[in-house]
Amino acid sequence: MKIATLVVVGVGLALATSRGFAHHSFSAEFDSTKPVKLTGTVTKVEWTNPHAWFYLDVKDDHGVIASWGMELASPNALMRNGWSRSTMKVGDLVTVDGYAAKTAANTGNARAITLTTTGKTLLTASSAGQGAQ
Repeated sequence: MKIATLVVVGVGLALATSRGFAHHSFSAEFDSTKPVKLTGTVTKVEWTNPHAWFYLDVKDDHGVIASWGMELASPNALMRNGWSRSTMKVGDLVTVDGYAAKTAANTGNARAITLTTTGKTLLTASSAGQGAQ
């Protein structure tokens, strides 16, 4: 009986800790010293856990388009900040304030998004924390 209890407790602890390791911290992937401000057209929105993502096409001064992927908080955290699945849609023109990824090109973590059509700025519950401003 004691061995069975130890096995159950051990498996429970292993599962609990493995779930924690599956989620990355902001500083593991993004660089708070590399702020980005992008304006572009939303091409895709993924309302998924553990993080929602959206993608946008950004045109530079020479007319060259670069596709960016931006991480958001979880759908639950976004909803607590006033978001819904229809807040940002494909085709919307948006301005994003965030932080670039450390190694991945054209990838970032969004801190705030301004919808150009309404001028409304939405906070994204970014995992950047207090140190990134």
